[in-house]
Amino acid sequence: MEEAVDEFMRFLAVERGLSVNYQISTRHSIETFLGWLGSSAHVSRLEATQPSHFTDYLAWRKRAGLAAASIKIEAIALRIFFRFLLSRGMISVNPAEHLPIPRIEKFLPETLNADAVRRLIESVTGDEPLELRDRALLELLYACGLRAAELCGLRLENLILEEGFVRVHGKGGKTRLIPIGGPAREALDRYLQSGRPALVARRTGAEVFLSVRGRMLTTQRVWQLVKLHAVRAGLPETTYPHLLRHSFATHLLAGGADLRVIQELLGHADISTTQIYTHVDASRLRAIHKKFHPRA
Repeated sequence: MEEAVDEFMRFLAVERGLSVNYQISTRHSIETFLGWLGSSAHVSRLEATQPSHFTDYLAWRKRAGLAAASIKIEAIALRIFFRFLLSRGMISVNPAEHLPIPRIEKFLPETLNADAVRRLIESVTGDEPLELRDRALLELLYACGLRAAELCGLRLENLILEEGFVRVHGKGGKTRLIPIGGPAREALDRYLQSGRPALVARRTGAEVFLSVRGRMLTTQRVWQLVKLHAVRAGLPETTYPHLLRHSFATHLLAGGADLRVIQELLGHADISTTQIYTHVDASRLRAIHKKFHPRA
């Protein structure tokens, strides 16, 4: 079983070119299933896996408290893994062929209104290196709709400030160009001129945003910084980096931007992922109509 998993991981990395994070997540899902298969179903050969084993396993994971979205991810990973095993002749029948993918309830993403975003960003003032960094960080998260991981991985060669663009390497190794607005460009320039040089250490790489020790910021630290400044701005302490990404998309749509353009800026592979923001905007329109129309 270990050899089959290792070969599948090489397939994901070399032939599919999928991200390291995806490979780690998929390996965990498969190894957890195989561990259960041996200990609870007493199955030691992949060929002996039955369709009922998948439903029993996913039911077990649900009873253990795994979220519906995570169960769906595991089901998809198992379907892909057993399809791979069949294609390589490691099994003669695919027991996961008809494994149903759980449907999960869709929730509208949370957003901040424009005034709340302004308060958050403008709560960071001062000319100290960390203040300049945090101001540029918040500006860029909102102005470009970046994921926290994309922000952390941003390198100096990705900045095209003369033309007002940033080159972002997103999920699946896909690259996209995003325009930088005036305030974000100004904040970033101030940080690069007066803030980042003071944070550079001997082993500093080319990452744009540095820690106090001159290392690349982690996504966990970005979450902490956003929460810290949100509280200082009088916003809920549950404010998180992706909330700025949701707000970026929602505000663009409310301003009349084309959905395909928003899809490109966010780096979504499928337009259906972007379409959720049309529901967010529709909710806002309903609220306005109810508030102001005399016969609402």
